[in-house]
Amino acid sequence: MTGTPTRARVWVCPERSRGLEDAVRAGGGKVVRVEKANAIVTVDDDVELLRRSLHPGIRWVQLGAAGIEWLLDAGVIDDQRVWTAAKGVHARPIAEHVVGLMIAAARDFRGRICARSWGERGGRLVAGSTVGIVGCGGIGRALLGLLEPFEVRTLALTLAGREVPGADESFGPDGLDRVVAESDYIVVAAPATAETRAMISSRQLALMRPGAWLINVSRGTLVDTDALVFELQAGRIGGAALDVTDPEPLPDGHPLWWLPNVIITPHVSSTPDLGAPFLVRRVQENVQRFARGEQLIGIVDLAAGY
Repeated sequence: MTGTPTRARVWVCPERSRGLEDAVRAGGGKVVRVEKANAIVTVDDDVELLRRSLHPGIRWVQLGAAGIEWLLDAGVIDDQRVWTAAKGVHARPIAEHVVGLMIAAARDFRGRICARSWGERGGRLVAGSTVGIVGCGGIGRALLGLLEPFEVRTLALTLAGREVPGADESFGPDGLDRVVAESDYIVVAAPATAETRAMISSRQLALMRPGAWLINVSRGTLVDTDALVFELQAGRIGGAALDVTDPEPLPDGHPLWWLPNVIITPHVSSTPDLGAPFLVRRVQENVQRFARGEQLIGIVDLAAGY
């Protein structure tokens, strides 16, 4: 977004979100009621409330979530104003979670933490392994930094096929099979779009190395769940560490709950509390940019769907 400089008059939803209201003021904006606003900052998941709030004077909407497919599906996001998602806001918390899942997988934390007898020795090092990041955006870049001390080989795939600083090799979508086939840990962090649905299918799972782990911190729909269960039950791959599932929440009694080579966390790789400090900084920066008529950070690409 570039345009005529104007002070941001922002409705913050839910109201009295003190950290966000303070961020608006720190950025030089003014917190106002929705009918007087030219911008909205929202962390509310009430789709209809947001829809009703979009009067003609609203020029910009800042969302608190990075994934916005639910708003696209509801037909709320339009081309009448600029929409910014929280792209990158949750990158550091999620990247930390990925490192934790990698270590848990390598050292069999699931089995050892639940054990009631001494058991056998085992485990492996993360160091020296190959990590493939499928969808190497903000999360992937944060993960690359955290992985530096482990001296791993990193393969970064982006939907645009761009060169990723810090990665040993970079790929576009046509490199997916190679990334999967060469990785000991495959981290799925791509956005959820029609094009990425079930991008990790039976074909890709069959290409995985024996002992390799699939880690998904994006959306469950990016992985073919039935195909994953089949491979895990067969014991051909090392396992799966899933912060997201399809369906979600994962029903009680689903096979994934019972497989010994699966780690599940309930979509908590980042939470509103973990992401709050980063979102506050993003809101302050974007309010300043709005006032100067400059390009905002995290603009939603309607054509791409994220």
